[in-house]
This record gives sequence, structure tokens and C-alpha cells, in this order.
Amino acid sequence: MNNNWQATAPIENLRRRAEIFAQIRRFFVVRDVLEVETPLMTTAAVSDPYIDTIECRYHPVPEQQESARYLQSSPEYAMKRLLASGSGSIFQICKAFRNGESGRRHNPEFTMLEWYRVGYDHRQLMDEVEALIAPILGLNQCHRLSYGELFQQYLNVDPHTASVTELKQIALSRIELEMDDDNRDNWLNLLMSHVIEPQLVGQGGVFVYDYPASQAALAKTSEDASGRSVACRFELFINGVELANGYHELTDGAEQARRFDLDIAQRKAEGLPQRPVDNQLVAALTAGMPDCAGVAIGLDRLVMLALGAVEIKDVIGLPFDRA
Repeated sequence: MNNNWQATAPIENLRRRAEIFAQIRRFFVVRDVLEVETPLMTTAAVSDPYIDTIECRYHPVPEQQESARYLQSSPEYAMKRLLASGSGSIFQICKAFRNGESGRRHNPEFTMLEWYRVGYDHRQLMDEVEALIAPILGLNQCHRLSYGELFQQYLNVDPHTASVTELKQIALSRIELEMDDDNRDNWLNLLMSHVIEPQLVGQGGVFVYDYPASQAALAKTSEDASGRSVACRFELFINGVELANGYHELTDGAEQARRFDLDIAQRKAEGLPQRPVDNQLVAALTAGMPDCAGVAIGLDRLVMLALGAVEIKDVIGLPFDRA
């Protein structure tokens, strides 16, 4: 008998999941942060070379031509258009979609919490992230370490100045792989995910900040205490599991357009699918988005951590293979 119709998560886990979602909403109501909704289907896709967007087709009435749409990998672009429209601080709990991401901690369709605080920088936002997740996870305090400090501590190398050759040698001495790549960030990402992140297991909550400027994505850049250009962004790891990614948001439309061009060039160089750029985001930034900080949290992972679940299917009623 086929039992694939059944939920994979125990009903008690789904109740606890609903309680956590309600707790999150209360958190933002008290702080007067507006809950919003944005489209799940978009006309443009994320340019990030490390994210593969899921494409779908819209079929209008017979005499009109069908058009491509993309399932959002994050509500970021649309929420920034609301900010530029004068929304003030906002949050959203929504579905997001990423192609090829399926496994113990990944589901191609997942639930994301994203919020933006007008007038905040990324350091202030770290405080608010901690205020939200600490009671849910029973954490007393989260540690804060710069990206450079982590690489110095665990690999004895400065990630801001090390050459591609140095990073490649370090990676090949610690990881069994066959890889030939001239992209510094690919080697840095590999060392971060395969060598450093496992060292964070057992350390509770750790905020990592001041990433290399080349990894700024949609964040502003600034100079650190040593005068090096760094990205005004952070990631939060809970016992080695990446949970949150936050930025002091870029508000310069021309710079955003330049970064989109760089992403497109990298996607082309690596043979990745070419996607339409979100020019509406560039237009919104050009028109004027307020200074703000924003962060995204994977809520399925948050529930997993809160319940001590081993696999994401333990906190999702019907995961991808049963959809």
C-alpha cells in the first residue's frame, strides 16, 4: 500500500511550528513593523551565480503570447520596491523556491522570514535578530566574529589579501576534490563551508560579519579598522547551521546595476543560465530607497533547531517528494 499521501512531520511538530510563526508575528507587531505580501511569480530572476531560479510559464488567452515567469528565490527585490514606495519597516513570511536544493536541510520550496528596518545598519539588525531567535532557541547570547578572524583562527590566512594560489593550496590540503578555478570567492566559499562552518558546531549562535567586499551582493561596503574594504553584511550560524543572512542595504541604483552586470558576466563565464535582470529594483533604488538593513531567515531551519529535528522533512508536513 502506498503511504506517500501521509505527512512526514509529526502533527505535534506542526503545532510547534505554528506557535513559532505566531511568536514571530507578535514580535513584529510590538515593534510596529508592517506585515506585507509580494508576488511569488516574477518577471525577472535573481542574478546571484550561486542560486538557480525555477522557471515557469504563464499562458494567457489564446491570442496572446505566453511569457516566462520565475518563482521567487527571495522576496528581497519586491520588498525593496515597497520600501522605496514609502512602506516604512516591513516583514514577510512567505514561500521561496530554489532549483536543485534538496536534502537533509534543504527543500526546493521552503518558508522564509525576511524583514527590513528603516534607519538600522547591519550591527543594529544583529541585535534584533538575536532578540527574535534567542527565546525561540533558548540561547543566552550569540558570539560575534569577523570573517577575517575566523579565517585567521582556523586556517591562519587573511581572506582579504590571500591570492587564489594560496587559497587553492590550503583547500586542496584539507579537502579531497578536483577543482580548477580562478575565482577567489569560490575558494573562499569552499573553505568557509567545508572547513570553518563545521568548527562552529557546539558554539551556539555565532554572527559572522565584515565579509570581503567582493561578496557584498546587495549590501553596502565600508572600511574596517584596518582600512580594508568589507561588505556591510552578516550571517548567523547556530551550531554550524547557517540560519540568517543580513545586509546594511545598498541604496545606490547605479552601483546595483553594475553588480548585476558582474553577476551576468560570471554566470556567462561559468556556463550558467542567463536570466533577465530586475530593472524595476534598479529604478526603485534610483528613485530613492531609505537607508535600512534587511535580513532573511530560513524558518524551516529555525523550527528544526528549536525542535532538535535532524531532517527538514520532520518539520514540513508535505516536502518536495510528496508534493
